[in-house]
Amino acid sequence: MEARVSVVCCRWKVLSNGESPIMLKFTQGGARRMKSLGISVKVEHWDFEKNLPKKKCPNSAEVKHVITQAISKYQSKVLQNKIAGTTETLQSLLNEKEQPQKVTLDKFLCTLIEELRKQNKVGNSYAYLNLKTTIEKFLGEKLKIEFKDITFEFCSAFEKWMRNNEFADTSMHYYFRTLRATFNRAVADGIIPAENSPFSQFKLSKFSTKTTKRALSKRTIDRFITYDCTHKTSIIQLAHSIFCFSYYCGGISFVDIANLTTENIIDDRLKYQRQKTHGDINLTLLPQAKKIIALFGEQEQLSGYLFPILNKNVHITAMQKHNRIRKLTRQINSALKEIGDELRIKENLTTYVARHTFATVLKKSGVNVGIISQALGHQDLKTTQIYLDSFDNEQIDEVMIKLL
Repeated sequence: MEARVSVVCCRWKVLSNGESPIMLKFTQGGARRMKSLGISVKVEHWDFEKNLPKKKCPNSAEVKHVITQAISKYQSKVLQNKIAGTTETLQSLLNEKEQPQKVTLDKFLCTLIEELRKQNKVGNSYAYLNLKTTIEKFLGEKLKIEFKDITFEFCSAFEKWMRNNEFADTSMHYYFRTLRATFNRAVADGIIPAENSPFSQFKLSKFSTKTTKRALSKRTIDRFITYDCTHKTSIIQLAHSIFCFSYYCGGISFVDIANLTTENIIDDRLKYQRQKTHGDINLTLLPQAKKIIALFGEQEQLSGYLFPILNKNVHITAMQKHNRIRKLTRQINSALKEIGDELRIKENLTTYVARHTFATVLKKSGVNVGIISQALGHQDLKTTQIYLDSFDNEQIDEVMIKLL
């Protein structure tokens, strides 16, 4: 009887990161064996009927790729044995040692970046490009190393180099998370055995992923909103409008603002799908937000978008859109800093501060965190809590004063 292979999300086992491991299940007659794929997902992100990650799973494409490659690899072995007239036992199927292919990290990353850009996943491709550039700086040369060279010792040395160069914990976590994803893809492609992974020892949990929360007080945001930029440069005016619009519209991100068209306004409501998570957002358009949109009425007719960020006649490909948004984000943030300096605002103003401010002002007004989470388009409350945690002490202090 031939062996069969399928994928299983082990919901009965929860890892330290709150996710459940994804494993391959091999069956032959009454025998059953399991093999880890080195990946995991949260139970709520897994479709147990289809045995695949749901669309809202943050790393859905990567997880599907690893699963598809792994199943294909073993099914191919079973088929080859069937053609040859031999039946492979589960023990021999799982214990077979493969010689690692000599594929350099440089070549693998370049291929991966190219694939992602063909799929219009430009943002994701930059994660791997940034990893490639950073490791090259660490090594002082091109990535001639193979996957067998990516060991626990290599990761430890890479971490030490980043710490010596004053990388933040969040940045180190970002690079190692991307390196781990790269290694998992190499495992799925049969380039390196899963047991060679350094990440069974080198844990990413050591890095703190908490970031300094950036939000303006209600008094400060009111001062910002009433700031008169009528006689300022066009970029200053645009930066002020973008920041205010984000604050009035559920903390909408800059990339989502850039992609808005008249089709996103239905019955005085703003309806759009987030570029990052693809979650649907449906919010009422406040009068102040409508006034901001009206400022750029002629712009929409010329470019096809509500705001003068993208132009459908110029920014056609995903790469062109991505590069334009990155460039203008820097200009907008520079203009916001100029406004902040003039208003003597101590916080470093960026487009993202409007998102944090929206969430924080609502929380301090007594709005339920679940409602705030829905407005922000978060997949779960934990993400929203990350936005809000650092402001709890201030509220506690205010309550404690009442004891005196």
